[in-house]
Amino acid sequence: MDAPRFPRPTPGQLALADALLRGEASLGTKVETLPASVYTDPDRFEAEKAKLFNKLPLLLAPSAMLPKNNLAVAHDGYGVPLILSRDAQGEAHVMANVCRHRGTRLLDGDSEEVIPAARIVCPYHAWTYRSDGSLLGLPRADCFPGMDKDAHSLMRFRDFECGGLVWFSHDQQEDFAEIAMLCQDFDAFGFASHHLYKRKTHPVAANWKLVIDAFLESYHVQRLHSSTIANFFADGITAADCIGQHQRAAVGRADYLADVDRSDWAALRRVVTYTYQIFPNSVVIVSPDYINIMTVMPQTVGTCLVEDFMLIPEPPQTNEAEAHWKRSWDLLDGVTFAGEDFHAAELCQRGLDSGLLKDVQLGTLENGISNFHARVDALL
Repeated sequence: MDAPRFPRPTPGQLALADALLRGEASLGTKVETLPASVYTDPDRFEAEKAKLFNKLPLLLAPSAMLPKNNLAVAHDGYGVPLILSRDAQGEAHVMANVCRHRGTRLLDGDSEEVIPAARIVCPYHAWTYRSDGSLLGLPRADCFPGMDKDAHSLMRFRDFECGGLVWFSHDQQEDFAEIAMLCQDFDAFGFASHHLYKRKTHPVAANWKLVIDAFLESYHVQRLHSSTIANFFADGITAADCIGQHQRAAVGRADYLADVDRSDWAALRRVVTYTYQIFPNSVVIVSPDYINIMTVMPQTVGTCLVEDFMLIPEPPQTNEAEAHWKRSWDLLDGVTFAGEDFHAAELCQRGLDSGLLKDVQLGTLENGISNFHARVDALL
């Protein structure tokens, strides 16, 4: 779980900074179109669930959500009752939140609180599990003659903790090779040593891809975010590339970069914002002094849940530090993301649901969106 804080940038991260310094923006070459039905067709939505969400690795949470051993939290956002836990040895596990006796839910799904979990006890008949999901004991074991406790552990999903993030997959053969390609980048930012400041789940009345789209283009920033964060990105350009099927982008100003020693990773971090679209449904935004991680979880063709996590370098030590981080959280989560990005996605959904538009148009600043949809199409 532990990783060094800001060891050094990866070659790919440096290459994007170099592209920014040279003024090389990542642009498409022509106007692209997408069928409006990709956001409204219920049959396509079911195909996406089957081909993407039931097969590919899905991001659950940052490692910092379970900062100590023997902790657990319920997770229902992907439509499956899950427990994310960290066992006595510090290993993360993703398990079914379903007792092996008669199917009782073990952790209350109405609470997203992280709880101590050296013992996970079924509220119905008190079957008791360790934090790794193994069955520790049950009352009146004599009533279950011949039962092998080792064969009645909680159902486990394939899981992978790397770079300070935890993924799982429905596919028991998943090797997470595509995810491992990202971990060096995340280790360079020191994700695993950060503190989880806050998290919140937002219900959004929009197709999940409309939320992802918002973080794959900078065309909207000066307009949608004109009263919030636009000034932070004034005159900025975007350089982008891919890591496997995932997209990586950097936004910065060449005039700022010209005065920065690129071997000084902390100094480079202060002038460049990195964004990662982890395929299929997650976004990581690495700002100069904090990190936002968003998982976009489809619910219906026209609705999704977005869980936003904010990581900071260390727990606030003073009232001034707490006030600083609260301002950042309120600005990003409450105003910029919820009030602007997610609201814009909802407005798009309402317009597309009318059926009046056959296609949507993507300009050369929106090529990240067309690349993302091409990857989705390829898997369908």
